[in-house]
Amino acid sequence: MLYSENELKKRLKTDCAVYYFYAGDEALVRSAAAKAEKELSSQDPETTVLEGPTPSVEEIVLAAGTISFFGGKRLVLMPLVRPSAYSDKDLQEFCDTLADTDNAVFILTSVMEEKYGKLRPGKREQKLISACEKLGYCAQVAKPNRQALQALARDWAQESGTRFAPGAEGMLLDRCGEDQFLLRSEIDKLAALSGYGTITPQMIEQLGTVTLEADTFDMVKLVASGRTRQALDKLAALLALQNDPILITGALVSNYLDVYRAFLTRRSRRALPDMAKDFGYTGKWNYRLGNAEQMSSRYDRRGLEQCLQVLQKLDLDLKGSRLPADILLQKAICELGMLTGGRQL
Repeated sequence: MLYSENELKKRLKTDCAVYYFYAGDEALVRSAAAKAEKELSSQDPETTVLEGPTPSVEEIVLAAGTISFFGGKRLVLMPLVRPSAYSDKDLQEFCDTLADTDNAVFILTSVMEEKYGKLRPGKREQKLISACEKLGYCAQVAKPNRQALQALARDWAQESGTRFAPGAEGMLLDRCGEDQFLLRSEIDKLAALSGYGTITPQMIEQLGTVTLEADTFDMVKLVASGRTRQALDKLAALLALQNDPILITGALVSNYLDVYRAFLTRRSRRALPDMAKDFGYTGKWNYRLGNAEQMSSRYDRRGLEQCLQVLQKLDLDLKGSRLPADILLQKAICELGMLTGGRQL
């Protein structure tokens, strides 16, 4: 079953003994579990936390059987459980304990392996999922799309006592990607920066680098659009923030490879999911490759290959040349700009 907030609200009104949330992203399961915990905690139960990834069967049995001091059901939290780490025998006892408990309500979360955008639960993970489906509310938390993430960002801003100027949440999402922990953290910083007023695009730019991948992709976009001077300014900001020149180069290479692969995929009339499968992209590939696909329309094959050659030479020079790293990087950015016709310096 896929996670639904409406369905969760319905289950919270029943005598449900188990809530199990699983996904490929820790932020997703934490968020869903927090909603359940908030509602159940309002009933003032005693709470026991069994830290993961593998609480012992004895700990689980003790938590399940201990009567709350206040006479109600004990709330037992088991964050980031890893079913695959249990033996078959212990996992069976774990499931049996969940089925037999009368004195506790369990909230469990797990992060599972994801390939090509789909979860791949193992044998023991499937066993726990099957058991929890029979006992209570068991749901896979799917990744939100861009529109849902923007709505989530607005909600988090409101919780922080601030709000976004029109379009600002989209700009922040472009920089953070789909990492919800990073997105929430940046919103908290921006709320403070805004004086708990309105978060503007200028504030998002002022906050500085969010991820090296996002900032180097900004450089690629600037170079491709002929704004080489602005790309050099972005490079200077990255260096001023003590980013390693070799890591900057690696991120640039990665971004140009994405664009090159997207170009080839577009030319062959194939879809981005095919590209993700062919080249082993995981996680937030849809956001990353969507940007690359848009950028690939500005290049031809020879131009992209020449860009990659420039970056290959840069990597070798950084490891062997006596010239300062910042000069080598500036030179490479200018050469990339010349290859795309970006002569604006």
